[in-house]
Amino acid sequence: MTATLPPRATMKDVAALAGVSPKTVSNVVTGTVAVREETRAKVEAAMLQLDFVPNLSARGLRKGRSGIIALALPDLATAYSAELLHRIVAAAHERGLAVLIEETAAEPQREKELLSRARSHLIDGLILNPIRLEDSVIRYADRLPPLVVIGEVEQNRADHVRIDSRLAAADATRHVLSRGARKIAVIGADDDAAVATATSRLRLEGVHDALREAGIPRDPRLEVNRLPWSMASGAEAARVLLSRQVPFDAVVALTDSLALGVLHTLHDHGIRVPDDVIVTGFDDVEFSEFTSPSLTSVAFDRRAFAEAALGLLESRMQDRAAPTRSLTLAHRLLERASTAHTPAGYHP
Repeated sequence: MTATLPPRATMKDVAALAGVSPKTVSNVVTGTVAVREETRAKVEAAMLQLDFVPNLSARGLRKGRSGIIALALPDLATAYSAELLHRIVAAAHERGLAVLIEETAAEPQREKELLSRARSHLIDGLILNPIRLEDSVIRYADRLPPLVVIGEVEQNRADHVRIDSRLAAADATRHVLSRGARKIAVIGADDDAAVATATSRLRLEGVHDALREAGIPRDPRLEVNRLPWSMASGAEAARVLLSRQVPFDAVVALTDSLALGVLHTLHDHGIRVPDDVIVTGFDDVEFSEFTSPSLTSVAFDRRAFAEAALGLLESRMQDRAAPTRSLTLAHRLLERASTAHTPAGYHP
């Protein structure tokens, strides 16, 4: 025999048990009207006894809101994405919002699918981290639901939260220059317009800015990119760099995941960090502090980043006609053992 579930308790059931009106129960559930503490306690005790679950989603839909936002990141497999996702979901829950998560990778169609869902009123707004402006739906921001863009894509069509990646990469490069490095390799570097992401373009420009300041010419032989930006790709890019038989004394990796792969390959080839070569990363993900040696990295406050993105999104959901805003959060370079002193250099 199939067990029959008991009927779901209603507000009327709760009201009857608590000895109040259904309207009073509604006021306790929604918090829209103040209720005496003694009455609130009776209602909450009745809800607990009846295992009452309020249907807040239906209430939200009647107001034209689902209570759900979407977050789209290019690559959910990276440590950076995991840490940012954790912060945004936590901050959204504090605001009573649920989060639909999507991985867009390099496929513009996935952004379009999110847009389709938003138009069907399944989500109230989007936080989007596109990799290239050319492929992104933000080109049609006037037709989009409430939208906040995060990351390096430079645009003025939607609200935007970012750090100054170009300046941050320049700061990382200035740091290795201050340690005496002069032959600086860049892992993740790519200025090929056909494939380069906004992140790779801006961070490479930052490296070039610092090199120009120091009077050091760019050497394309010291620039390597492998996709996706993972530890395995960083290790492979470092092997490519070594195969070119070009001397270098520092590596600026454009993410921490790439940097960890670099550390692995250098260790496998007997190249000591920081004695022979110094290495920096970008994003200061958790493992950066626990690599051997610990990794110097560009850091920023991810909680503040999440709060800023959600604050802009909530404002946009309330006022679609307001002027767009852009927030740039501060960054800092955390110096660790991977850049502890002047390197002797790698000489093939």
